[in-house]
Amino acid sequence: MVSTTEDGNVGKLGFAKGMVIQELGWDEDTDDDLRADIEDLIDAEMLDDDAIDVMDAVVLWWRDGDGDLVDALVDAIGPLAEGGFIWVVSPKTGKDGYVDPSEIAEAAPTAGLSQTKVVNLGDWSGSRLESRARGRR
Repeated sequence: MVSTTEDGNVGKLGFAKGMVIQELGWDEDTDDDLRADIEDLIDAEMLDDDAIDVMDAVVLWWRDGDGDLVDALVDAIGPLAEGGFIWVVSPKTGKDGYVDPSEIAEAAPTAGLSQTKVVNLGDWSGSRLESRARGRR
């Protein structure tokens, strides 16, 4: 499958074959091509919010009006393995559900996370968040 994300950015998400990834916030507006690219990369399906496994990473689709981002991040941290990380994926400027990047940047430290990277994912933007204890490598 050819990546539909600009410049193949799915490869910049830090995922690898065999990783266990939980997907939260899926809805009809999520980028199905990006989702398929991630699942191709990890060679498995992403797990939903009912999964009880230990996760290597979480993909959190987040839109304006989805609720309290800090609460969602705290919930997402729970099943993460040591060294795990969260990608907050939100619509870009001008798209329905746009989230101001400052909202993510302000929510991260409150949840005990640091924003370490931002990538362009077509109509979406991804913000990588890691535990502040392991955020800088």
